[in-house]
Amino acid sequence: MDKTLHARPCRRPRSFTRRAALAAALATGLAASFAAAPAFAETYPSRTIKFVVPFSAGSATDTLARVLAQNVSVTLGGSVVVENVPGANGQIAASQVARAAPDGYTILITSNSTHASNQALYKKLSYDHVKDFEPISKLGSITLALVVNPSVPVTTAQEFLAYAKANPGKLSFGAGSASSRLAVEMLKSQAGVDILYVPYKSNPQAVTDLLGGQVQVMFADISTTMPSARAGKLKALAVSSAERSALAPDLPTMREAGLKSYELTAWFAAFAPAKTPKEIIDTLDKAFIKAMSEKSVQETLIGAGIEPSSSTPAELAAFVASETKKWAEITKAAGIEPE
Repeated sequence: MDKTLHARPCRRPRSFTRRAALAAALATGLAASFAAAPAFAETYPSRTIKFVVPFSAGSATDTLARVLAQNVSVTLGGSVVVENVPGANGQIAASQVARAAPDGYTILITSNSTHASNQALYKKLSYDHVKDFEPISKLGSITLALVVNPSVPVTTAQEFLAYAKANPGKLSFGAGSASSRLAVEMLKSQAGVDILYVPYKSNPQAVTDLLGGQVQVMFADISTTMPSARAGKLKALAVSSAERSALAPDLPTMREAGLKSYELTAWFAAFAPAKTPKEIIDTLDKAFIKAMSEKSVQETLIGAGIEPSSSTPAELAAFVASETKKWAEITKAAGIEPE
């Protein structure tokens, strides 16, 4: 009887089967991760964004940040909160943001203090304003106003300069930002007067002491000083810009008061921690540009003394470089030695 040979099915080694299954699983997982990457980027923001402000509530920078937070939260479809971290001319806040995770959830809404002025005022800073940050957008500029306590017996800027010259060392000025300090230091240098500097964590705190007479002089943004001046609690004498401000057209410039080369204007901008992904930077930049183009935002900021503006990240980087040089020249001209 013939024996029929039956072919056995070919079996792969068990180890080979396991390796194939593992490879297939890895391939599937890798493909899924690549597919999920764009989706993750598209979900930004997926949690609350924090705007860190280097000055206290009530300052011009704080006002700007809160207006932007409300608008940007709607544009991006997520929550945006404002955190005030005053002190050391903005160094504390800037250092905090510089060390934050570069994920787009911690943003510095700041002024020239942290990113142009401090570089000339201090020998060493706790952060690098270029290497530690990604520029996002310029946000606006603001004129400063010279105000004095009602006890100072003057009614014009010319009278103030004459009084300060006749009373060297008898007046003191408060400043909670680099702009406020340098505005008076430049006045002192150009007018040849002696006024004592008293540092504060933020300008609103200095205004409180100015109202109480603890200091007699201050140069600060219009939004911080003019409400008290219009209420008759302070005397407003002049503005720091080269031209009169549309927000206080009755106030002369310091140039009109006799200081022919006097000019100083503060500005605001947004920065993220270094290495924040470009996609996130671009998303935030577009949100800021959109906010600054809206009429309601413009009206609110102009009412607070802030002239709104915007820029690309590259434009802001170039602007910071030129402003750093400019503020160094202002500091040197004012005869200020870095601390």
